[in-house]
Amino acid sequence: MHQDMKIPKEKFTFVQTDVDLHDEKFEVRPISYLMDAWLRFRKNKASIVAAIIIVLIVLYGLVVPFVTRYKISDADGVYAKMRPKNEVLAKIGIAKGQYQKTLNERFLIYMNGIGMAVEDTHGQGATWEQGKNSPMAPIREVKSEYQRGGRDYMDVMVDSYYEVGFKYLMITRSEFARIQAWEKENNLQVLYPMVDINNKWTEQNNRTDANFWFRHNAKSNPVDENGKSLKLDQIKEKGLVDNYRRDADGKVEYFIPKDKSMIQVRVLYYNYFIYRNGYEPLHLLGTDGQGFDILVRMAHGIRLSLVLAVSVSIINLTIGALYGAIEGYYGGVIDMIMERISDILSGVPFIVVATLFQLHLVIPGKVSVLGGLLFAFVLTGWIGTAYLVRTQFYRFKNQEYVLSARTLGASDRRLMFKHIFPNTLGTIITSSVLVIPGVIFTETSLSYLGIANFNSSTMTSLGTMLANGQRYLQTDPHIIFFPSIIISLLMISFNLFGNGLRDAFNPSLRGAEE
Repeated sequence: MHQDMKIPKEKFTFVQTDVDLHDEKFEVRPISYLMDAWLRFRKNKASIVAAIIIVLIVLYGLVVPFVTRYKISDADGVYAKMRPKNEVLAKIGIAKGQYQKTLNERFLIYMNGIGMAVEDTHGQGATWEQGKNSPMAPIREVKSEYQRGGRDYMDVMVDSYYEVGFKYLMITRSEFARIQAWEKENNLQVLYPMVDINNKWTEQNNRTDANFWFRHNAKSNPVDENGKSLKLDQIKEKGLVDNYRRDADGKVEYFIPKDKSMIQVRVLYYNYFIYRNGYEPLHLLGTDGQGFDILVRMAHGIRLSLVLAVSVSIINLTIGALYGAIEGYYGGVIDMIMERISDILSGVPFIVVATLFQLHLVIPGKVSVLGGLLFAFVLTGWIGTAYLVRTQFYRFKNQEYVLSARTLGASDRRLMFKHIFPNTLGTIITSSVLVIPGVIFTETSLSYLGIANFNSSTMTSLGTMLANGQRYLQTDPHIIFFPSIIISLLMISFNLFGNGLRDAFNPSLRGAEE
């Protein structure tokens, strides 16, 4: 030190000479890796909301089949394409089971005739107003009336459940007696007067339509006793002329004998459904084109689609992680050989693989449809994960902390899965989570093309429901609407959830405050 820089001795003093100094104890507890990841994840509000939505969808798939009265196999073709209906929700204007329909004069008479027939319990006749005001009248509301091309039309709200009206059924005589007993016990009429289908007033094409109980000509226009066409004003004033089957004494008949054991009857199908099942045919989300309850089918579809997608994601994650780790860690000739194998497999179109599995495994009955599709997804699905892991291993394997561990004698396995692999978690977890909606959408495409078919009375998937609903997109959009909403929510939620997991498991952000 230069002489001019000397510091006087008196400038030096001891501090705290009477106190023993020690390291202070940490006032906070150390945070584990998972706790630190959770603290980062919960700061991402979008990811939290996405996680909640995913949990709710999963709970829907698990709980609904146990709390609803319908089963996945319950189908009634008569009540196919029914609109969503619920008595509680109907009070606030939603789920009323109705849709808008344009009627000309002839179809207006036909629709109101169903209500008139409901009120005409014993063939005594019913007025136009009785049919219009019937609790089971199909026409629930008239929206507008107008003329087009010189004809009168009206837009009305039609109850899809009451629109079914009456049906002809073949039952046994003992079943007929049971229905009569049930009618008296429950004060609800199921059996209605039979229509004389062999009468000249019954058009040939309408002999199977039990709602044509009134006399009409070849054009289905209502007629009076003399066969003269009736106008709407005349019908409103005098009513329709019935075409019921009567015995010699003029009393209406309620069945037509077919043989000693079977008879044909005409039933009000809504009440017949109640007799047969013990409850009203109300479907909260409506029914699909085959008469299956959408609420229940969608729950089972969520189960199958998520089981397929999650299984594919886990299997691909396991295979891809091991394959990519070996490639990236060892490199050289091993990496080159394994990469060429991946290139060959990735060059095979997925749709070809799926088709071959279906043709040679599923159709011969060697595996189920789900098993065949799972094999197809796994055959090449792990390649993307392997590539990501390989890239991450090349990035981290020459880092100082890895070289230090190798110097201290760490084995290859410990270096790969203890020191390097945790740094790849953020990337591969995000990739694996995003595989789930991708699998669901791919399954949808395969179902639409007819390559994979989950459409049965005991099994369905969201993709199959979506494919089946496309044919009714214009006329019955509710069939495709609800599965579309679920698939959209799954897609968006898994994307946001995956991004949150990526940030949460990123080791470079450990301990960082946002």
